[in-house]
Amino acid sequence: MPHPRTKLPKLAKIAVDALEDLKGQDIKVLDVQKLTTVTDTMIICTGTSNRHVKALAQNVAEDAKKAGHRPLGIEGEEAGEWVLVDLGSVVVHVMQAQPRAFYQLEKLWTVEEPTTAADAQAQPQPSSGKTVAARKTASRSPATKKTAVRKTAAKKPTAKRTQSKTAARKPAH
Repeated sequence: MPHPRTKLPKLAKIAVDALEDLKGQDIKVLDVQKLTTVTDTMIICTGTSNRHVKALAQNVAEDAKKAGHRPLGIEGEEAGEWVLVDLGSVVVHVMQAQPRAFYQLEKLWTVEEPTTAADAQAQPQPSSGKTVAARKTASRSPATKKTAVRKTAAKKPTAKRTQSKTAARKPAH
């Protein structure tokens, strides 16, 4: 299990237990106190279907209520692909596998600090101020730019097509 039970806050332990009771998969507990003021702990769990995701989220909310922690909000129950249960200091994301893989919340909320001086130097440096689009355009060769212009010019409508379109737009009197 990726989270040591003894170090979990009481409310987080209640949520994890509720998820495990209904066979929630790949449960991750993230301490996000240093990253945001919105919550202290984020729990991410995978459900196998819409119905399973909804049941997991409902179980977390019910167990929290029984322990005296009323949920501040529950979002996404209608669709059941991603349900968020906001318990204040703990936010629980119950997701199906596909949205979880797509959004990768673990990567978004995990900060990996370099362990050695060599790792710190390998970190990406700030950009020179150019936008990504500007860098891509600048890296193109002149031949590529000419080809793009030629392709655009070839797609212009002929005079005959333009006249027929214009005639079709004019209202008949």
